[in-house]
Amino acid sequence: MTQLIEGRTGSWEVVIGLEVHAQVISNAKLFSGAPTAFGAEPNEQVSLVDAAMPGMLPVINRVCVEQAVKTGLGLEAEINLVSVFDRKNYFYADLPAGYQISQYQQPIVGKGRLLIDLPDGSQREIGITRLHLEQDAGKSMHDQHPVLSYIDLNRAGIALMEIVSEPDLRSSEEAAAYLKKLRSILRYLGTCDGNMEEGSMRCDANVSVRRPGDPFGTRCEIKNVNSIRYVAQAIDYEARRQIEVIETGGTIDQETRLFDAGRGITRTMRSKEHAHDYRYFPDPDLLPLVLDPAMVARIKAEMPELPDQRRQRYVQEFGLSAYDAGVLVGEKETAVYYETVARGRDPKVAANWVTTDLFGLLNKTGRTIADPPITAEQLGGLLDLIADGTISGKIAKDVFLILAEEGGDARSIVEARGLKQVTDTGAIDAAIDAVLAANADKVAEYRSGKDKLFGFFVGQVMKATGGKANPAALNELLKTRLQG
Repeated sequence: MTQLIEGRTGSWEVVIGLEVHAQVISNAKLFSGAPTAFGAEPNEQVSLVDAAMPGMLPVINRVCVEQAVKTGLGLEAEINLVSVFDRKNYFYADLPAGYQISQYQQPIVGKGRLLIDLPDGSQREIGITRLHLEQDAGKSMHDQHPVLSYIDLNRAGIALMEIVSEPDLRSSEEAAAYLKKLRSILRYLGTCDGNMEEGSMRCDANVSVRRPGDPFGTRCEIKNVNSIRYVAQAIDYEARRQIEVIETGGTIDQETRLFDAGRGITRTMRSKEHAHDYRYFPDPDLLPLVLDPAMVARIKAEMPELPDQRRQRYVQEFGLSAYDAGVLVGEKETAVYYETVARGRDPKVAANWVTTDLFGLLNKTGRTIADPPITAEQLGGLLDLIADGTISGKIAKDVFLILAEEGGDARSIVEARGLKQVTDTGAIDAAIDAVLAANADKVAEYRSGKDKLFGFFVGQVMKATGGKANPAALNELLKTRLQG
């Protein structure tokens, strides 16, 4: 979905490629046994390897390797049975060794693809260039002392998967859709929790502009953006900034920029480095990583159902629309909740209650699907009462809110509060008689051709029965009586 931006001198196309750093779910770091739990006190989770003490040698963490392979398979990518770890040399105070162990020319995962979901329900393929493993750096803290910066090495050595896309994205909306889908896949796989607010998923956006059909322009990299909303804002600002520079006779410098979320702008950080600036060379302490094909086959055989597969199943087996299915599979927890509700019940009715009533309640209460006000079992029990005619859909809405506030189960609430639907035709007939007798003038109007009054009579009978009259029985009986 190419989105053209109108400048003063004509139309421009934005070209976007994303580099996502996803923290691997593992109890230990990539090359040491130090723990990786979030929220520890500074420098509590640092081994001698992480601190780059002399004589310390890295040892590869098998779990991190398997997580990278699993992610590669989830992205339908090539798994390279031989890959090499390199030293990427640069100086930061929070990088004790003066280099980062990463992968460069021979990554563990090669080309793949990811399908992004577009607003019209269609999908578009975005190419994946590579996925490589690397260790994270530490963290510099500049707000702990008036004149000194402190260093926290808890994050140093944690395993990251850098997932690089092709420059196939053409709008900030597509970039946001890409990040949502990628995060969803990582969570389904259990290889990264995708919590951008905790820094376990960070994004660098490469942005350039060009006239439609022209070669790619000079790109700028927006570094370390930590929310999908900010990525979209940064791309929109940067594209317009570049257009303005070019249209006023300037040129774009290849550089690294930061996004200032408070002001909604990007600003220069440093001139963009090239690969030779990092002096890559194979790490002499690590042999090439050689994967056993049997291990890759085992991981492939154990792959879970991913969002696109589940979406297709919901459309084919449950008869859901592509849009509703996409909403339900976006987060694994939502899909699990929905399938629990739908099991043995009408899947379309279940989908309506989850996407409308439950989502509305989550928004209202600020809760998440992982901690819902109503469990899937409670909602399923409520739908059973509608299906067997115990309560009407209208009464079910009231019971739904009672469940959210008080808990319990729907059947007990209905019985305790006398909310059962009236199916006794005699009782409904008596209520109809009373309503027609009290509204003789409207009965005459209806019989003279004002059919729209039928809804009025339904409402009055429902009011008389406390909303408990069975709607189907009421409609049938009322039509017969009004024909008189």
